[in-house]
Amino acid sequence: MKKQRLAAISIIVIFALLSAAGCETYDNFVNAFFADDDDSGTIVRIGVFQPLSGIHEEYGELEKLGIELAHEFYPRALRKEVELIFADNKSDIHIAEIAIQNLISRNPSIVIGSYGGLYSLIAAGYLEEAQIPAIAVTNTNWLVTKNNPFYFRVCFVYSYEGIALAKFAAEEMQVRSAAILRPINDDAAIAVTQAFRDKMIQLTGNANIIISDQDFDPYALDFSEQLAIIRTSRAEVVFLPANIDNAAEILKQAKQLNLNTVFLGTEKWESQDFINKAGEAAEGVAFSTLFDPDSGITEMTEVFLNAYKAKFGEDSVPHSAIALGFDAYLLAIDSINRAGTSTDGEKIALALAQTRQFPGASGSITFDEHGDPIKSVVIKTIQNGEAVAIHTVEPAWVDLSEEEEEEEQYNAN
Repeated sequence: MKKQRLAAISIIVIFALLSAAGCETYDNFVNAFFADDDDSGTIVRIGVFQPLSGIHEEYGELEKLGIELAHEFYPRALRKEVELIFADNKSDIHIAEIAIQNLISRNPSIVIGSYGGLYSLIAAGYLEEAQIPAIAVTNTNWLVTKNNPFYFRVCFVYSYEGIALAKFAAEEMQVRSAAILRPINDDAAIAVTQAFRDKMIQLTGNANIIISDQDFDPYALDFSEQLAIIRTSRAEVVFLPANIDNAAEILKQAKQLNLNTVFLGTEKWESQDFINKAGEAAEGVAFSTLFDPDSGITEMTEVFLNAYKAKFGEDSVPHSAIALGFDAYLLAIDSINRAGTSTDGEKIALALAQTRQFPGASGSITFDEHGDPIKSVVIKTIQNGEAVAIHTVEPAWVDLSEEEEEEEQYNAN
């Protein structure tokens, strides 16, 4: 099934109605547009496929919390009660296969999850065969949605961060030279650096904008050779798609070498653990984030934050996975309503594919032809030991004529 880009309902109407912080307004929205439902039964089932035990339990529970919070706010679809049905893959690839089959046997309209690309990849074939759409929450593995018209995600893929960081560097920082330092034999790092390189060249018109491109052994302890080359190059920024431990050590060694450049990292750096390990060397870095509660990206962000603080306390700060879980549920409800059915998975998947500028808590969401979101990306820096938002990278939309509408595409130019 081809994922077309045709908005079924005016985004203005969706934005206005979904931004309301209560079930009454949401019910009015459903009654106004989907009063007729030819499905049998009185319950809509949404599956939650997550590691709710085992080594990844913490992350599965975060996504589950966001889903449940959204369910409390919007407990109905097509004027029916929504029931969440859970399948615990127990952080085990063998159990995951059994868990997804059991979940499918309970006939969910849509499935949300799983944390961990491997678990989702195991589920993907079964879901496609059963024609049940699924929405991954924090899963950045690009293979999950590739060539599968039934799998979507609400977090951006890893390579999209490269595009956003290039836009930040070229347009906001206005840099004219950049370096790349990535872990060797890392497919994700290769993809994100290629995206960074391509976008930097496109935005600056300079094919030689990347003046140093190096790999490093993630098990090494000494990075002085690579850093010396970067210092000699005088690159204004260094794109470093590394994990917390590697990034912290590289930054500390760069500081010892008095390397005066700005390091750019991915959402992996959004952690107090990163700040603790890098110490003063983290000051001034910039990195992309999945969600920033202080940026107020959409009106739904405020709705989400109010709901979260009402439940967990005024001073509580939600993890990005909770906001994304919240959005995944909202998209599930929205697609069922727009499809006008809770039993036809192909129609629900088509409705998801047609999603354009959906006002989620984590930002405006539009699905591309792969089921991956094009959305706002918040850039943060470290100031005085704290992560602070400094810029939001917004996607630019391509406007086509009506004759081209069926082939409409959006990008992050």
